[in-house]
Amino acid sequence: MKYAVIMAGGSGLRLWPLSRNSRPKQLLKLAGGRSLLQLTWDRIAGLLSAEQIFVCTAKSDAAAVLAELPHLPADNLLCEPVGRDTANAIGFASALLYEQDPDAVIAFLTADHIIEPVAEFRAALDRGYAVATYPGRLVTFGIVPTHAHTGLGYVETGDPLAEDAGARVAVAFREKPEAETAETYLRSGRHLWNSGMFVWRADSVLDRLAAHLPGAHADLIRIAEAWGTDQREATLSSLYPTLPKISIDYAVMEPASRDPGAVVVVPMDVSWLDVGSWPALARTLPLDEDGNAVSATLSALDAGGNVVVSDDPDHLVAAIGVADLIVVHTKDVTLVCRREDAERVKAMAEQVAERFQRRYS
Repeated sequence: MKYAVIMAGGSGLRLWPLSRNSRPKQLLKLAGGRSLLQLTWDRIAGLLSAEQIFVCTAKSDAAAVLAELPHLPADNLLCEPVGRDTANAIGFASALLYEQDPDAVIAFLTADHIIEPVAEFRAALDRGYAVATYPGRLVTFGIVPTHAHTGLGYVETGDPLAEDAGARVAVAFREKPEAETAETYLRSGRHLWNSGMFVWRADSVLDRLAAHLPGAHADLIRIAEAWGTDQREATLSSLYPTLPKISIDYAVMEPASRDPGAVVVVPMDVSWLDVGSWPALARTLPLDEDGNAVSATLSALDAGGNVVVSDDPDHLVAAIGVADLIVVHTKDVTLVCRREDAERVKAMAEQVAERFQRRYS
C-alpha cells in the first residue's frame, strides 16, 4: 500500500524570533492563513486517505500538530523524543510501517515547502510511487531550476529509465555550488534542485540503513518491534537519543547514488519555495509601493526593499531612510539585520539561547 510521512520536526531557527521551539515554523500561519504543515497535508490529501498519512514530529509538538490536522488519526502521529536528523526520522517511520505492511511504499515530504501548482506536484508524486515499486530502488524528486541558485544542493541526472522516460537515473548529489558552477548546472539541463522529498519501499531504505548505519538500523528495528507492547515508550526513550545524528542524504542517498541505477530522480516542474529563511519567506508576502515585503502595520518614509514582520497587528513599525533590512517584531524580541545577513539569524538564535538560558527560544 502507498503511504506518506510528513516530516515536521525542527524549530526553524533561521526564522527566529517568530519561529521558536514552542512554535516551530511549520505551525506558523505563513501562507494565506494556513500553516506550512496544513498546506503539506492539503497537497497529499487528494491522493491518499487520512489513514495512509503519517506525521513525524517532536514529542513536544504533538498536541499542536493534532490541533492543526484534525483529520490525522492520533495513532498516525510518530513522535521523536529528541531530534536525530532525517536519516533516523525516516528510518523510524519506515521501520514502523514495515512492521505494519511489509509491502509499504512511502513518500517522505517536508512540512516547510510551498509548492504550486498542486496538480503538477501530485502527478510527479504518482510517478514516483510507480517507479519506487521496484525493490531496492530509491526515488528522489528534483525541482526543475529556474535560476542559478547557490543556496541549494543539486542532483545530477543521467539516462532516462527504460520503463518510464519521465524519470532519470541519478548520477551524483552535488553540494551548494559557487555562482559560476551554479550557472554551469543551469545551462547543462542535467542538474535539478535537491528537494529533500523521497519515495521508496520501506524495505529498500531499511536495507540501505542496515548497510551504512548498522547500529542505528538495529536500534530502529528494536523500537519498531516494541511499538505494540508495553515496552514501547521505554524502548523509544532509551534507544532513540543514542542514534547518530546524520541526514538521509549523507547516510543513504550519496553512497547509494554510486551504485548504478539505485537512485532515480523524478523531475518536478513546479514553483517550489523552501521557506527556510526571511528572504525566502519574503517571497510569499505582499509588496508595498516601495518594494517592502510586509506582514505588519508599517509606516515607511524613504524606506524600501525591507522585510517587515510583526505578530501584533496593533504594533506600528515606522521605518525612515532604511533599505534592505529585515525587521521582525514579537512581544519579547525584535530582530533587525541586513537582508544579506539573513543566514546569520540561526547563529544569533543560538547565541541568545546560550546567553539567556533559552528564555527567548
